[in-house]
Amino acid sequence: MNISRLTHLRLADRRGLDVHVSGPEDGEVLMFHHGTPGSCLPLREVEDAVHRLGLRLVAMSRPGYGDSTRFAGRRVVDVAADTAAVLDALGAERCLVAGWSEGGPHALACGARLTDRVAAVLVIAGFAPYRAEGLDFMEGMGTAGVVEIGKVLEGEAVLRPYLEELRGRVNVANVTDLRKALGSRLRAVDQAVLTEEFVTDWAASAREGLRVGADGWIDDDLALVQPWGFALTEITVPTVLWHGGEDLMVPIGHGRWLAERIPGVTAHLEEGEGYLSLFVGAIDRMLRELLAAGGSRAGSKSAALP
Repeated sequence: MNISRLTHLRLADRRGLDVHVSGPEDGEVLMFHHGTPGSCLPLREVEDAVHRLGLRLVAMSRPGYGDSTRFAGRRVVDVAADTAAVLDALGAERCLVAGWSEGGPHALACGARLTDRVAAVLVIAGFAPYRAEGLDFMEGMGTAGVVEIGKVLEGEAVLRPYLEELRGRVNVANVTDLRKALGSRLRAVDQAVLTEEFVTDWAASAREGLRVGADGWIDDDLALVQPWGFALTEITVPTVLWHGGEDLMVPIGHGRWLAERIPGVTAHLEEGEGYLSLFVGAIDRMLRELLAAGGSRAGSKSAALP
């Protein structure tokens, strides 16, 4: 039987965590780490693809998004403990993990620190570390991204008013306005697949994440440019990486850098594809590859969240 529910999980350190679960109750768990800004509310492109494979989609709003308690000063690696807590609540011993955009580093953190519980990792258009040797972090990035990273590097006092102003725009804009705003950040190959359904789902996820403020967005950005708290060499689980050569949001240099340094990674650097066209056009192939990489390492039984 398919289920779909949003629940609020209380962690051992008394923080709260919003978690969304959908799909067959006995399906293997696929933990999806959302982009920035975002929340646990899924995009239909992801949810439908996950369910077609008989998997159970699980996502959490990172601290500071929605009703997930803020964890000021959090590092990327801190997501591993929260992921483990969600798996415990589900009664799931193991899972598959995927992350898109700023969710990519968080997926890698799980691959590094939860090797006994993660069967395989998928990174879609994921960022590389900011201080990565041999990488020009902003080369090939669109103007909006360059401006945002510039604010991040100036610290929270400068970043907060900038993101609060953007949050206000997201909260009041209609689908047409958002489609136009998103389209201005994407190449033509991405704009061609920017459907009303995608914009509607993205807006719903972002608005849920930003419902009570911009803390989650701020902390995501600050964590991205700080040391992540783990080394890529710690990753011993099968890892699959996909990145588009026309990506303006997360330039292809990030994918190339990660592909050269993640142990045993299977990398697909797709020339001619962008940030969104790759995601929409290849989501089924990416998830099938993830499932195959995990093999029988992911358990199939899990309980409902309380």
